[in-house]
Amino acid sequence: MRTPFPLLGAILLAVLGVFAQQQNPAPEKPKEAPPESEPAKPAQTDERKNPVKPTPEVLAMAKKTFGYDCAMCHGELGDGKGDLVASMDLKLKDWRDPASLAGLSDGELFDVISKGKGKMPGEGERAAPERVWGLVAYVRSFAKKDAEKPAEPKS
Repeated sequence: MRTPFPLLGAILLAVLGVFAQQQNPAPEKPKEAPPESEPAKPAQTDERKNPVKPTPEVLAMAKKTFGYDCAMCHGELGDGKGDLVASMDLKLKDWRDPASLAGLSDGELFDVISKGKGKMPGEGERAAPERVWGLVAYVRSFAKKDAEKPAEPKS
């Protein structure tokens, strides 16, 4: 009567081992990065338009993401005066100025946010494309907010 218990214990240990292996797969080897001397080839940059409508919900989610991931350098208001700018010796554009983004298409902004640029890390696979497109709309909204303000009367 005692032989079924060790057999059941061995089966249980085998099942737990298989389950644990499925939960913690062996780490993949990092893919070899291309040499830095090769320029990145933009894919469809100028042709892509933002497919995500800048609804209040989309902009609220983008604002939250921006606050976590971007504001430390780009500033809460998109002015390029975040907390890390001085310590990292960065010179960032003031996105409240419509001219600062005028030369960038939605696709180019998407690529910069996704892949990064210079010292800026990209969102990569951390953010779904819809969330990145929301960030594109949010970044563009900085200039629109200032454009909508009435001109101050001159004294």
